[in-house]
Amino acid sequence: MPTIDIIIMAAGKGTRMKSSRPKVLHRLAGRPLLQHVLGTAAQLQPRSAVVVTGHGAIEVEASCAVPATATATFDLKFVRQEPQLGTGHAVQQAAPLLAGDGTVVVLSGDVPLTQPETLRALVAAAQAAPGGALALLTVALADPSGYGRIVRDSAGAVQGIVEHKDASEAQRAITEIYSGIMAVPAHRLKGWLARLNNHNAQGEYYLTDIVAMAVQDGVPVLGHCITDALQVAGINSPLQLAQLERAHQLRQAHALMEQGTRLADPARFDLRDDVRSGVRGQLVCAGDVEIDVGCIFTGHVELGQGVHIGAYCCIANARIAAGAVVHPYTHIDGEVAGVSVGEGALIGPFARLRPGAQLGREVHIGNFVEVKNSSLADGAKANHLAYLGDATVGERVNYGAGSITANYDGANKHRTVIESDVHIGSNCVLVAPITIGAGGTVGGGSTLTKDTAPGALSVSRGKPISIAQWQRPAKQPKA
Repeated sequence: MPTIDIIIMAAGKGTRMKSSRPKVLHRLAGRPLLQHVLGTAAQLQPRSAVVVTGHGAIEVEASCAVPATATATFDLKFVRQEPQLGTGHAVQQAAPLLAGDGTVVVLSGDVPLTQPETLRALVAAAQAAPGGALALLTVALADPSGYGRIVRDSAGAVQGIVEHKDASEAQRAITEIYSGIMAVPAHRLKGWLARLNNHNAQGEYYLTDIVAMAVQDGVPVLGHCITDALQVAGINSPLQLAQLERAHQLRQAHALMEQGTRLADPARFDLRDDVRSGVRGQLVCAGDVEIDVGCIFTGHVELGQGVHIGAYCCIANARIAAGAVVHPYTHIDGEVAGVSVGEGALIGPFARLRPGAQLGREVHIGNFVEVKNSSLADGAKANHLAYLGDATVGERVNYGAGSITANYDGANKHRTVIESDVHIGSNCVLVAPITIGAGGTVGGGSTLTKDTAPGALSVSRGKPISIAQWQRPAKQPKA
């Protein structure tokens, strides 16, 4: 591949979004639009990338510092376009930051789903002619309204691009449109930018005007036409954002089903990136995995052979082993620490597994049970209404309803160790640091603050008091 420099146009306000948030920071599949574009740019291994900002510039530039940007592979720069006077004006601001010896790829910060292989082919087309060519990424649309039309001569050679607002009726009938993405030799681009003017209906500097200049200068103009309109779809309104989200998710769902995963309804499936940790959305499924409706997967999730995921579960950064069942409305969030669920485990419904939850084989976590930074060995059970935080739980432990580990003293976290074959009764409080010895039993309603011996029965309750014929206070009549 030749030396590549990237320009990403991200200065627009996005008025039709009707939002104070800059348009390129609205999210698709859990990640800002601009992050998608930067991620694609990184895969081209460019020398540099210049992001042209304007509206909300400080916020947009700050967003590029998150892990998902993957900027470590290239030199990332920013330039302000103030005021915003069109696409040509935007590129004029970036041009002084580019060397003159590479190929420039111009991308839009609100076109998130262009594939790297498409851009590599576009760059190759730009480099094919001696001295370089202007290569335009184009697509034919059934409804090209609002897009610049590709004008070709009788031999099919590209002669120019006419913007929709400036197009004649005959030109508006053209269905091949310019995507806003191009590849061009840097030395040619800089010369054409100097010749741009704003003699058009909008009074703006159109980058597309360089096409006519290239034709005039005898430089080949190539229309690299693709059939996948999703790759060049841009965002201008909440409706378009929602439509692109569903199209993207449906494509991901179809790919999973082609690999054998059974989705109850591919239209009700979401796979998202995790911007907190920079983990791209990836769902890896073994054979005979079944996923019910409304599930959201975030970051890297692995599902083993025969795993069943119930309806409306949210699962992020987790490994769920073969034969496990996750009942409906369960929330599993591994963040960076991750969550692992062992073979044959039963989770939920309405359970919550937080970062650092490590569950062994045949573990049962029932409704309204929360587990955080804790390990449960094979066969351990916490079937309802319980909290396990910063705990090490041995094999075959039965952890009663309403019981909690009191792991936080207001300043520091402390660990609870529950050894194998312990039975914890209902409504117990284990005040950490504490160890419950193997085979022991803790009576319901106990609050323990000291270690217990193996095999011991431990009970800690206040003396019951019963007052006969006691009367509750009566409400006083209103004055």
